[in-house]
Amino acid sequence: MLLLRAAALTDIGNVRRENEDRFLLDEKDRLFGVADGVGGLPGGAEAAQHAIDEIAGAIRGMTPGSEPDLVAIVQYANEMVASLGQRISPSIGIGTTLTFGWIRDTTLKIAHVGDSRCYAARNGEFVCLTEDHSVENEARVRRARGEVVYYHEANRNALTRCIGQPTPPEVDVVLRPLAPGDRILFCTDGVTRMMPNSELGELLMKSDQPKAAADAIVSLAVRRGGPDNATCVAIFVDAV
Repeated sequence: MLLLRAAALTDIGNVRRENEDRFLLDEKDRLFGVADGVGGLPGGAEAAQHAIDEIAGAIRGMTPGSEPDLVAIVQYANEMVASLGQRISPSIGIGTTLTFGWIRDTTLKIAHVGDSRCYAARNGEFVCLTEDHSVENEARVRRARGEVVYYHEANRNALTRCIGQPTPPEVDVVLRPLAPGDRILFCTDGVTRMMPNSELGELLMKSDQPKAAADAIVSLAVRRGGPDNATCVAIFVDAV
């Protein structure tokens, strides 16, 4: 089994009146991730917290040795967040992104809905393992299939999927083999919109400790204006 070191940091930023980001860091159950309450809707913080709580409860409640159905777990979390939304915001509901990973043996299993992200670094290479569920990205995929798609530039970053929507969301599941020396990063768009991937990877890879990496990444996002809440979880993979 690989050894893990992890740290997380969240910051309200310089503009928002409330921090609607939440993170998940459970080294015992090897469960990590982030959720970002959907801006423009009420109850973003409640949506993000409820999603994180549902995911953590489902993984911790598994029979030892069993394999979680990440899609079913996320869709159940969606149902619970939607139900909460009917109570606290019946007219328009509530919503959140959700990107989390569970590590068993030498494999990271990621479930993803929304535009928070998961990255991986290995031997100097830094890659994004998830794809934002945005209007722009959906249009690009549909155009690749030959469809004619238009959208307003102002809506290019609008979400096409979230947790809390009335119908079960499509859930992206990504498997990533892990090896000693790997580094994994989960973060919200309050981080990713403030720096290019190349700079984000440099900050992750040059740090000796996950706490130093998380501090450097979130601090830079805030120094660059901090227009949104900024949150990240950094995981360093070590040899036994």
